[in-house]
Amino acid sequence: MKKTLLIVGCGDVALRTAPLLKDKYRVLGLYRNAKSIDRLRSHGIIPIYGDLDFPKTLKKLAGIVQIVLHLAPPPGYGLQDRRTAHLLSAFSGSHKNLYRILPQRLIYISTSGVYGDCHGALIDETYPARPVNERAIRRVDAEKQIRRWGQREHVRVSILRVPGIYAENRLPLNRLREGHPALIDAEDSFTNHIHADDLARIICAAIYHGKPHRVYHASDDSQLKMGQYFDLVADHFGLPRPPRITRNQAQQQISPAMLSFMNESRILDNLRIKKELHVKFVYPTVGEGIKAASRGN
Repeated sequence: MKKTLLIVGCGDVALRTAPLLKDKYRVLGLYRNAKSIDRLRSHGIIPIYGDLDFPKTLKKLAGIVQIVLHLAPPPGYGLQDRRTAHLLSAFSGSHKNLYRILPQRLIYISTSGVYGDCHGALIDETYPARPVNERAIRRVDAEKQIRRWGQREHVRVSILRVPGIYAENRLPLNRLREGHPALIDAEDSFTNHIHADDLARIICAAIYHGKPHRVYHASDDSQLKMGQYFDLVADHFGLPRPPRITRNQAQQQISPAMLSFMNESRILDNLRIKKELHVKFVYPTVGEGIKAASRGN
């Protein structure tokens, strides 16, 4: 009999992951908008209603799943991830019930933004989290909740810290067409990437091989600055490379949201996913991934 796997946060990456799992698992997908039902079913996912912002809608989750893939983002405000708190509480059910059936595995998709600015250093998973914006602070809060819950409830949890996700449908083509600038190379930041298809494969590998309470960098082998990434996309799609400006100029010309990414520089060491999860990339570098995307365009 197949184990039941629940996907929470059924976006693009989840829909790429589900087909890799449906032969081995009975795959459920949490939805809150009825318009999502047909899309989930077309990817082999059984829709189940629930809204992370309303705990009462999650009570049905207690005791029905063995594996959980948590890809849902925190709310867009505050310093805590109450959505994750609601989800974990639903799995635990009533503490008065001595026969609670908890998930066996939970994989949480976090972000490399929890590290803040590392000034271009190469870092591994032991580097301390030092979030500098509320978005990353909420992610750290979610990670802490999940690790505490896993230890308390004896559930194997793994955390994937994910950098910039790209794919054929996730490229900055409009940004390039509109001529938005990038930083000059001398002042640019290192950024990290993973193709959405490779991330789906990493998620599956974490289910099978992830060690309990372990953090993994879900990042490819590239070591690029942000402007170099934009240049690669531009060159492969026949678009103009972005104009380069200084950081001082960027304060007036680039949105605060984009500046927050430009102000953080780091290179993620991905040795752990290769050694422990046995990951082999379809697209080891951004160059290979973008080349494949441009051929299909």
